[in-house]
Amino acid sequence: MPIFEHSANFPFSREDVWAWHARPGAIRRIMPGWEGIRPIEVGGIQNGARTSFKISIGPIPQRWVAEHHSYIEGEQFCDNMVKGPFGRWDHAHKFLVVSDNEMTIHDHVDWKLPFHFFSRIGAPIMVMPRLRQMFKHRTRRINADMSRQANFKHLPRKRILISGSTGLIGTQLSAFLETDGHDVHRLLRKRTALHPDSDKNKIVRWDDQTGQVLEGSLENFDVIIHLAGAGIGDKRWSKKRKQLIVNSRTIPTKNLSENIARLSSPPSLFMSASAIGFYDNRGDEELDETSSVGSGFLAETCQQWEQSTEPARSAGIRTVILRTGLVTTAAGGMLQKLLLPAKMGGMGPVGGGRQWQSWISFDDQIYSIHHLMNQEDSEGVYNLTAPNPVTQKVYAKTLGRVLRRPAFAPIPGFMMKLLFGKMGKGLILDGQKVHPKRLIESGYEFEHSDLESALRDTLGRFN
Repeated sequence: MPIFEHSANFPFSREDVWAWHARPGAIRRIMPGWEGIRPIEVGGIQNGARTSFKISIGPIPQRWVAEHHSYIEGEQFCDNMVKGPFGRWDHAHKFLVVSDNEMTIHDHVDWKLPFHFFSRIGAPIMVMPRLRQMFKHRTRRINADMSRQANFKHLPRKRILISGSTGLIGTQLSAFLETDGHDVHRLLRKRTALHPDSDKNKIVRWDDQTGQVLEGSLENFDVIIHLAGAGIGDKRWSKKRKQLIVNSRTIPTKNLSENIARLSSPPSLFMSASAIGFYDNRGDEELDETSSVGSGFLAETCQQWEQSTEPARSAGIRTVILRTGLVTTAAGGMLQKLLLPAKMGGMGPVGGGRQWQSWISFDDQIYSIHHLMNQEDSEGVYNLTAPNPVTQKVYAKTLGRVLRRPAFAPIPGFMMKLLFGKMGKGLILDGQKVHPKRLIESGYEFEHSDLESALRDTLGRFN
């Protein structure tokens, strides 16, 4: 029977690393974005607890059900596949002390494919490289997350409410904050389904179009983070879609801001999403937080969106605006849409490729919000972009290099307009060269300051 073993050292105590794994959110944080894993049921790590998720083994998604056993507090937990694509899978996680501030996680996996003779053939080709890739990601994730969290370990844990917690950014931000020991609650619309790994006792439901709180209370939170809004790049911009994009941002933000202003025990900090579309298409002009608003649909939408936080600011609530760039992750957004043509060698310069793309890695998106949340003097607008924006041509060339695919076939601008209409112009052909001046001045250090390292990390194409 094939065996996979992996050991990784961490510059933290065994107690701290164990606590990180035992908290809600850990399984979300260690799942590689490129795998497309979707949790269905999430239990703990104690004996008998079950976790199930959808995973793609080949072209067909399959359900994997794991049951935990052999739990020893602070030392080990194990999981056995009771249903899934393997003939056998038994995984032991052992937590070993090296010193007071250093430990090792040793992973031991006994596995075989459904037909045993396939294991001998498939191990070196399909299974072992994928396992090495996944465990390398897991090691990097734990190290990076815990290092960021250690920066503010001396501060009290916070009670946090997050809207948009089921979205791409909100899901991972919630998980990251939970592994950091914070008390995370979700602000959901009345019909929004809760993630299976979310605590049903920690939700507030509201009607975002009227502001009425239907379940729970907005009182007594230390921080409220507002991320909700209809996807800008999900569908073509019809007149109806554009109105939805505006209304899903401005109305809920204004309603939430007004509710916060009326609270008896308001949060000390209100953080609200925005986007670098605020600046509109400005060519080679270097833009920072002091730059003026642009013109056009996206700029006007972002300006109204940001102005909708005024009731909270006027009530004396410290307010931070998160003006976000192109979030680079294989789990969703623009990069996910580009992967198929890029893997086929069809991702070259679009519309000439001279337009600037101010990107930010998924890690830095999460870590920068966490950083600003823990800065007592953070207030006003912050550009959440990497310090090194690139042109679309460079983006395509870098992605091709990471994927080991050609990236020279040009795509005419009129093709984008034909395929995507006004959305194609606003999101693909237009661009902004944005600098995160205030974020850098606040002391934030980027996990990924260059595009290639961000792409390699999110795609699992490690050097």
